[in-house]
Amino acid sequence: MPEHVARLDPALMLAGPWVPDDSHRIDFASLPRVPSEHVIVSDVRADARHGSDLDRDRGGVNQHNYLAHHGGKFWLMWSDGPGIEDRVGQRVSFATSPDGLQWTSPGHLTPEPPGSGPSSPLYGQRTDRGLRYISRGFWRRDGELLALASLDEAAGFFGPSLALHAFRLDPKDESWKPAGIVCCDAINNFPPERLPDGQWMMSRRRHNYREVGVDFLVGGEEAIDRWSSVPVLGSNTELSAEEPHWWTLPDGRLAALFRDGRRSGFLYRAISPDGGRTWRRPVRTNFPDATSKFSGLRLADGRYVLVSNPNPSTRDPLAISISDDGLVVHTMAYLVGGRWVDYPHVIEHGGHLFIAFAGGKQTVEVLRVRLADLDDVCNPPLERDREA
Repeated sequence: MPEHVARLDPALMLAGPWVPDDSHRIDFASLPRVPSEHVIVSDVRADARHGSDLDRDRGGVNQHNYLAHHGGKFWLMWSDGPGIEDRVGQRVSFATSPDGLQWTSPGHLTPEPPGSGPSSPLYGQRTDRGLRYISRGFWRRDGELLALASLDEAAGFFGPSLALHAFRLDPKDESWKPAGIVCCDAINNFPPERLPDGQWMMSRRRHNYREVGVDFLVGGEEAIDRWSSVPVLGSNTELSAEEPHWWTLPDGRLAALFRDGRRSGFLYRAISPDGGRTWRRPVRTNFPDATSKFSGLRLADGRYVLVSNPNPSTRDPLAISISDDGLVVHTMAYLVGGRWVDYPHVIEHGGHLFIAFAGGKQTVEVLRVRLADLDDVCNPPLERDREA
């Protein structure tokens, strides 16, 4: 689909002869399959079977998965705590891997939230009298690896003390040292990425974002705590914006996607013509969504991929969608499903995509997908034969 068509129709995000007029009627279970290698890195269900009666009663959460490749190995972090989800005492865990498939045993990245560890009578509860960390991703900055985690009260989403903290990797012993607060009254969705002008940008939700809408933070170059906050007007009126994601289009504009907390079942999109300093009001697209977190990136070859739960009825399956221009998706394929799977994060490395996701909010899992296999889905052998 030519880019100029998407310019004329800002709601168009999914197009092709296989797409019905109502994209909610796509047969998601019959999407073409993408081959992958699969591994479970952490499973709180297995941990509970070997824990105390108290651990089993409380259950546990593994969610908010983030990947990075740094220092010749893969890094994976996630929220790890009692109960499902984000309760008092939750902290962030991590593991490493040489290849994305063989992972170390998990270790703790953050300390216990102040006064909220397992010895606290509030541990595992939802209350504003206790605190929790939430995993927020790896930031590779000036040759260092920083890990981001929010800290706030565990009553709801989010508490008034909300702040985004950084932890710096000490490569000598692979320990994590506090590096300070990145931004007060802020939780990001993905770690900062470079803008075309060299500044960094990431999304920001304040503790009262449902009333005031979402922002983007621009800066981070002079210091990790130097940011300008830019509001997305209409993000609390046209929709109830959640968990934004953005990328740079071929012409230098930025496109941001939002899940809709009002459960329209579609993604919304906003465009910035000036490097994130201003945003046009979000528009509902025709791309279906289960109201779940999604992750995307621009590949080294210039294409764009989006990993999401497109079935508006349930978080099953996890699918990958491909676009040539960052605006209109022409291919959608099945990654994993037949169960509750969500909260992906995708990175590209060494001719592969690595996709971390959660199973039922209790497992941390990784898929390794060859880009060559993704190419076969976009351009099947039979189709290539016809073109030849």
